Amino acid sequence: MARLIAGMTVSLDGYVQDAEGSAAALYTDLVDLQDSPYMRAMQDETGAVLMGRRTFEMAGDTDSYADSYELQVPIFVLTHTPPAVAPKRNERLSFTFVTDGVVSAVAQAAAAAGERAVTVVGGVDLNRQLLAAGLVDELRVDVMPVLLGAGLRLFDGTPPLALEKLGVDDVGPRTSLRFRVLRSG
Repeated sequence: MARLIAGMTVSLDGYVQDAEGSAAALYTDLVDLQDSPYMRAMQDETGAVLMGRRTFEMAGDTDSYADSYELQVPIFVLTHTPPAVAPKRNERLSFTFVTDGVVSAVAQAAAAAGERAVTVVGGVDLNRQLLAAGLVDELRVDVMPVLLGAGLRLFDGTPPLALEKLGVDDVGPRTSLRFRVLRSG
């Protein structure tokens, strides 16, 4: 069964956005990541993507996912209300808007992913919900060498978790930390 990989890019002091709501300082390396071994490995292991509605809408033109999104797999968007017009799709990338909760979204994404991973893309709230529900198998946190000092933190309000370190990779300026989430009981 598919494993669920959650996480985000954070500043060294744990923020995913600065006090003004910008994450620009955390993604200064996007051009370098596009055709990197890091991105190719993520593409190879990902069988489906799970994202929240706000992250989905950050694309602006949501039809652009079918043309240029780096993860060309089925995408499951957790939302209260699906968009009135379905975004463009292609032979590999499709959208499913899940309105009946995070457990259902994970189950649908896992079924689509098969033996490959479900990768969570963006969304502090979605990451927190998944961690609180005990649905995360692996946590990946990419740390950028910047201190934001204030803003939105990734892990505020998450339950205590035991983690097992799987690896640490240097990817340009970012340090990519990988952990297995240990289940109690």
